[in-house]
Amino acid sequence: MAKRAVSKADEHEAARLSRLRTVSTYVADKDSKDFDRLIYERVRLGIMSALSVNESMTFNELKQLLRTSDGNLSAHGRKLEEAGYIACRKSFAARVPKTEYSLTAKGRRVFERYLSHMEALIEAARGR
Repeated sequence: MAKRAVSKADEHEAARLSRLRTVSTYVADKDSKDFDRLIYERVRLGIMSALSVNESMTFNELKQLLRTSDGNLSAHGRKLEEAGYIACRKSFAARVPKTEYSLTAKGRRVFERYLSHMEALIEAARGR
């Protein structure tokens, strides 16, 4: 039995369907352990990104970097802390309160998974 030659059009269609599956699986599977909506919000994603490249950052450093208000940063930081993604340490330096955040091991895993999904989506969108 002779093997059927695969046309360029068939290869192109197969690649297109593969990219579509990559995108649709990620978007549709909201209950998957790989899908974490908690870090999609701009400030939360900013916190996770900043802490992924810094061992720790103070509240004021994050506030300045993300250009957000005290209340906004505090609320988003609390959500990430409750999820176990970041750790918060409070101390005093010369009677001035100091709040410092760092990424937990769980937070690092979640963020790495998020980056992997985004890379797959980018590759799919670019047709690779």
